[in-house]
Amino acid sequence: MSFRNLSQTVEALRQEGQLRDITLPLSARLEMPTLARLVYQNKGPALLFHKVEGSPFKALSNLYGSAQRTEFLFKDSLPRLQRLFEIASDPSLIFKKPLSSLHAATLLSQALPRPVWGKGALSHHTQLNHLPAVTSWPKDGGPFITLPQVYSEDPTRPSLFTSNTGMYRIQISGNSYESNKELGLHYQIHRGLGGHHAKSLEIGKKLKISIWVGGPPAHALAAVMPLPENLPEVLFAGLMGNRAFRYQRRDGYIISQDADFCILGEVELDQTKPEGPFGDHLGYYSLIHEMPLMKVKQVLHRKNAIWPFTVVGRPPQEDTEFGHLIHSLTASLIPKVLPGIKAVHAVDEAGVHPLLLALGSERYVPYMERKPRELHTLAHSLLGYGQLSLAKIVMLCAHEDDPTLSVNDIPKFFQHFLERFIPEEDLHFITRTTMDTLDYSGTALNQGSKLIMLAAGRPRRTLTRQLPASLTLPSGFFGARLVLPGILALTAPAFTASHGRADQEVFCNFYTSDEYIGQWEGIPLIILCDDSQFMADSVSNFLWATYTRTDPAPDILGIRSFVAGKHWGCRGPLVFDARIKPHHAPVLEEDPATLNKLFNLAKKNGPLEGLL
Repeated sequence: MSFRNLSQTVEALRQEGQLRDITLPLSARLEMPTLARLVYQNKGPALLFHKVEGSPFKALSNLYGSAQRTEFLFKDSLPRLQRLFEIASDPSLIFKKPLSSLHAATLLSQALPRPVWGKGALSHHTQLNHLPAVTSWPKDGGPFITLPQVYSEDPTRPSLFTSNTGMYRIQISGNSYESNKELGLHYQIHRGLGGHHAKSLEIGKKLKISIWVGGPPAHALAAVMPLPENLPEVLFAGLMGNRAFRYQRRDGYIISQDADFCILGEVELDQTKPEGPFGDHLGYYSLIHEMPLMKVKQVLHRKNAIWPFTVVGRPPQEDTEFGHLIHSLTASLIPKVLPGIKAVHAVDEAGVHPLLLALGSERYVPYMERKPRELHTLAHSLLGYGQLSLAKIVMLCAHEDDPTLSVNDIPKFFQHFLERFIPEEDLHFITRTTMDTLDYSGTALNQGSKLIMLAAGRPRRTLTRQLPASLTLPSGFFGARLVLPGILALTAPAFTASHGRADQEVFCNFYTSDEYIGQWEGIPLIILCDDSQFMADSVSNFLWATYTRTDPAPDILGIRSFVAGKHWGCRGPLVFDARIKPHHAPVLEEDPATLNKLFNLAKKNGPLEGLL
């Protein structure tokens, strides 16, 4: 079935045994979010909180918390959407399978947004301080809306078909926000809302914003889908939910008639306020920054409204399931919109944007030895396409070298890549460029560098699978451990403002003598870190700590490095400095008192028994 609203969704999950009703009073500050996070890690059910301390509204979490549940929520929609994406990626199917394509065209027409007349479903009023004040991490700057659908229109030609609906975080109190009248609007670079905001500033007209919370699951998914700019999310929501998006327009605002809540307001033209900190999906706090300020006009809700929320943090978390679903829908499009690219994988464990694995064709000069030539061109096309442009480190292999290689098998991908790449030739830095807003490895907001790493052709080395019997290390470096074949982690001195960069030079310069060349045979990659045991404990630890703590230009070095014609390379191993730097954001940590309370409540015969 396709769900018409959130209440119907909740009841269906209850009937399926995929929902747990929590009747124990709990606080939206730390207690509910921590329980949701633990239940997700336990592969548990969705949670409906009936008694939210300080709020008259019920709250729902872990709605999308498993592949099984997302498949259930969208089981009737996915086949239709996959068909539409197939047609988008291969228009010749219109002629090969006309009946099927005609059905897809009918679906498109049925999904057109439809106005609703009369009183409307959201006829009740409330205030911001009556909403569940979900605060997920101890150092968060206040409560945030974590599953909003933020709707805006091009202010120069307002229409549903020039609209953007995105999932941007919203701070509803704290810092210097005026209670019940102001909220913070945080959007990252390369987001549709940013274009609308820029136009409103150009014409000197405040931007009207509608923030919907709740509604059918399809509406939340539409808000996070990386859609082409000319395809409005409200149309995709209708396709995904098999039901046209229903709305009312009041005083220039769009009110979703299937949402549970709607916050209406305007973005100030010349005023910002500090927003944050916020525990984010890279596993760190995003810090306090000046962000756009929204003046709240009204807060509407439907009868018996339910407040959905999610919790983000070091992946995997619930938003990981969104990523898997999006990838399953859009994978077939990539080779069409980026000819030559076979597959991509923005690695969730690395924070998504910090690491992109990809496969591409290497067909240039096939009469010569295979080397990365076409791959270089393809890498730049990746960095120029949509949200893939936020990738920090791109590792791109030639598909022809192993047609069975998958971007999703991370250990095998790394092995294939490290066996083939040539550090003298196959590293290409892009410096002083934009970086993901949430990535604090650079020294300023939205600023940093990128690295393209390429591999094509025959294997160049056999990777070490056992730690060498003896390694000579400079003073202060110890704890050598293999993370994966050919990848060595070393504990290095703590990075300080006065000695951090000098430590890098000490390590690399130690090996300029020819006597150490053989020491690194089969080890093309070295990770300098704060705790080599942590790094080696799991592939997930390696991916997270390495790629969220590395800004390529200053933090990637090499043994026996050189610069020739402005090209940087190295004749020994590549060295990643993945230590925590003084300018990095703090790592997220659980609140011990909250954990202790929840685990006690989850003991035998306790109200949360069986959840943890």
